[in-house]
Amino acid sequence: MIRLVLFDIDGTLVHTGGAGVKAFAKVFATEFGAVDGFERLKFAGRTDMSLVREFFEYHQIAATPENFERFFDRYVFWLDHILAHSRTKTCPGIAEFIRDLKTLPQPPLLGLLTGNIKLGAEIKLRHFDLWTEFETGAFADDSEDRDEIAAVARQRAGRILGDPLPGDQILVIGDTPFDIGCGRVIGAKVLAVATGGATIEELRQHQPDWAVEDLTRIRAQEVCL
Repeated sequence: MIRLVLFDIDGTLVHTGGAGVKAFAKVFATEFGAVDGFERLKFAGRTDMSLVREFFEYHQIAATPENFERFFDRYVFWLDHILAHSRTKTCPGIAEFIRDLKTLPQPPLLGLLTGNIKLGAEIKLRHFDLWTEFETGAFADDSEDRDEIAAVARQRAGRILGDPLPGDQILVIGDTPFDIGCGRVIGAKVLAVATGGATIEELRQHQPDWAVEDLTRIRAQEVCL
């Protein structure tokens, strides 16, 4: 039985109309005068911290704690502003799937497993009235490495539930091979959805337990009981 379900955000829960990417570009340009090379960054499945570090290295900007703080202080401002003026939507079936999870005979703990910094995740999900659906999570603030973020999410959920969680009691839901990979690192079952960064054929190559076009194609009972 699944006791913890961990959701990725971008491309799995929501589409923000590129608000995060646009906010990154805005901060790099206005705060650091760095405008070229942005197209080199591949956002899907990456962590915010690793993306900023990569761009700092490309422009020979010192990757100091002060520069990271300077970047993210402005990033959350621009993310909130750009999101309010973007065309956004939740991914198909999200509301129904979460509702089904909560009405299971023994509802699992719902959490986030994301490469977003925590405040960025909150800004995005509050825009869709989804933030309060989740009781726990792990974020790019916890680590630059997505596999380590998954381990933190598992540990936090275990403390909430009162005992360590075996991997087979965890379900990770995501839209990229990175999500599948970090789920496997903690021994979790994985539900891959082709609503974001990869096609269903690409996702199946990484052997998730389930792969669907979107969450209208599968019920919570099929993956949690």
